[in-house]
Amino acid sequence: MPAPKINPELHQAKKPDWIKVRLPSNPVFFSTKTLVSDLKLHTVCESAQCPNRWECWSHGTATFMIAGERCTRACGFCAVATAKPLPLEEDEPQRVAEAIRRLKLKHVVITAVARDDVADGGALHFARTIEAIRGVDPDIIVEVLTPDFNGKDDPIRTVVEAKPNIFNHNLETVERLTPMVRSRAKYRLSLDVLRRVREMDPEAITKSGLMLGLGETESEIFQAMDDLREANVTVLTLGQYLRPTPQHLPVVEYVSPETFQLYGDIARNKGFEFVASGPLVRSSYHAADFNPVQAKKK
Repeated sequence: MPAPKINPELHQAKKPDWIKVRLPSNPVFFSTKTLVSDLKLHTVCESAQCPNRWECWSHGTATFMIAGERCTRACGFCAVATAKPLPLEEDEPQRVAEAIRRLKLKHVVITAVARDDVADGGALHFARTIEAIRGVDPDIIVEVLTPDFNGKDDPIRTVVEAKPNIFNHNLETVERLTPMVRSRAKYRLSLDVLRRVREMDPEAITKSGLMLGLGETESEIFQAMDDLREANVTVLTLGQYLRPTPQHLPVVEYVSPETFQLYGDIARNKGFEFVASGPLVRSSYHAADFNPVQAKKK
């Protein structure tokens, strides 16, 4: 039985005034772009067509996407290509670390495509990348944004034992819409992954994110927040879904900045220690605004 779909006729094509992206003018943007290209790296900034890449790259920051640029899943919201992946590149962790050294970053975000073709889902590749980064700077804040690893304990443990400062796995949407939005992913499985990270390392800081505007209701959003808190997640991002191409899911609603601010306040009242909530917020947008080292000292 095919998964239900969000009615494409609901798409709101006209973007409101608050959805604005500045084009690059800062020379740092172009030097960052050149560096990424020279080291033959992939960034989620480009592959997922992130609306903030101009701003982040102009500040000399980028979210590195490891394990190639071909994903084994075909999520309806994501611009990353779905295709048979190429073999993992053994020297990629060192190239990522070199880029971070040249950019002089203090907070880095490492994400990856889903690699269901690899036994461990790419978990060891994550761990080797974290190790290479720490070899460049042992004090650097390393945030990982991982796939669900099909819920397998060993891959999750491999990443947890590499000791990233923040372990992020996105819920992406509310439970009812998950079958329409996330290819092969399951809402409860994602919650379980986040819960098990904390069970494996009670000191771990876990993070997750939701896209809004896909037709979810307020009560569903609040339920997702409660589910994440029940899984001991303490960092939350809330952002507007933007359709990357006409072949992707429709934008059912553009949520106002005021509503995002309200949802952010509600999330904080529910016990999240740090919340980023706004139309252009993405998982790694201004990630360095939250310092996990300082948070643990509180």
